[in-house]
Amino acid sequence: MIVELPDTTTSQVSKTLVKIREEGGVVALGRVLTLVIATSPGSEEEAIEAANDASREHPMRVIVVSSDPHELPDTAARLDAEIRVGGDAGASEVIVLRACGDAARDEESLVMALLLPDAPVVTWWPGAAPEVPGEAALGRIAHRRITDASTQPDPQGALARLASSYTPGDADFAWTRLTLWRAQLAAVLDQPPYEQITSVRVTGAIDSPSTTLLAAWLRLQLDAPTTYELTPVEAGSHGIHGVHLERQSGAVELVRDIPGIATLRQPGQPVHDVPLPRRNLRDCLADELRRLDPDELYGEVITSGLSLLGDAEA
Repeated sequence: MIVELPDTTTSQVSKTLVKIREEGGVVALGRVLTLVIATSPGSEEEAIEAANDASREHPMRVIVVSSDPHELPDTAARLDAEIRVGGDAGASEVIVLRACGDAARDEESLVMALLLPDAPVVTWWPGAAPEVPGEAALGRIAHRRITDASTQPDPQGALARLASSYTPGDADFAWTRLTLWRAQLAAVLDQPPYEQITSVRVTGAIDSPSTTLLAAWLRLQLDAPTTYELTPVEAGSHGIHGVHLERQSGAVELVRDIPGIATLRQPGQPVHDVPLPRRNLRDCLADELRRLDPDELYGEVITSGLSLLGDAEA
C-alpha cells in the first residue's frame, strides 16, 4: 500500500503513520533501527529496493530524503511525501520525503519527528556524500554513517577525503565489498606452509576504491612491502583484478579474470576456481546493518593503512 501526501508537513506524515498503524494493527511494530537514506530525485528506487530486501534481515523504518542540491536558490519551499507499507515495503515501512526550497535545507528537522524512539539511526548516502559525513545534518543524528566511494566522480580522491574526515561510526561500501576477498585470502594464508609474505601486489580498475583498501589492509596485516596498480576501465573489467603474494616457496595468486570467478594458484597445489562475485547493494547494506558499533578495523585501514601505501602504479 502506498499513501500519497502532496504538499504536506512532517507532522501530517507522523499522524498518517499513526492512523495506518491503528487501522492495520501491525505496522511500525518490532522495528530495530531507523535507516535514513539521503539521495537525489530519480535515484530513490534503487536504494529503496536494496533497503526493502535488507529489511527482511533487519526490520526497520526507512526514511528517504530526496532533494536536489543544484536547485535554484529561489525555489519555493515544498514537501511531498509518500508512505509505503505492506508488499510495497518488504519487512519495513518506507517514508519518502521529496523536499525542495527551504524545506530541503534543514534535513535534520525533516526526519527528527519520524525517527523511531530509542532505536539506533543509520544514515546512508548511496550517491553523492558530504565532505565530512560526521558533521552533515543527517550524519550528526546517526550511530553509523554509510557512504560509497565508488559512486563518486573521483573514487580514489573520495577515499582520501574519507581518511581525512574519518569519525568512529563511518563506513563505506568500498570496504564492505572486500569481505569475500579478505575471507579467501585469510583462508589461504591459514594453511601450510606458514611462511612470511615478502611482497604484495594488488591490481584493479581505477574506479575501484576497494582495490586501494585491499592493498592497505594487506599492508597492515602482513607488514610486507605492498604495491597496487590501477588500470583504465577500458583495459579490463571493473573492480579488483587480482592479488599476488610472494613468499619463499613461491607466489600465491588470486586473480579474477572473468566476472564473479577468481582463479587461485598456489605452489604444489591444483588450480582452483573460487566464486568471488561483486556484492550488490542489498548484500552490502545488510552486512553493514549487522553491527551498529564502529568498525575499528575499517577505521584503522582508512586512517593508517592508506598512509603506508605509496602512489598507485598506472
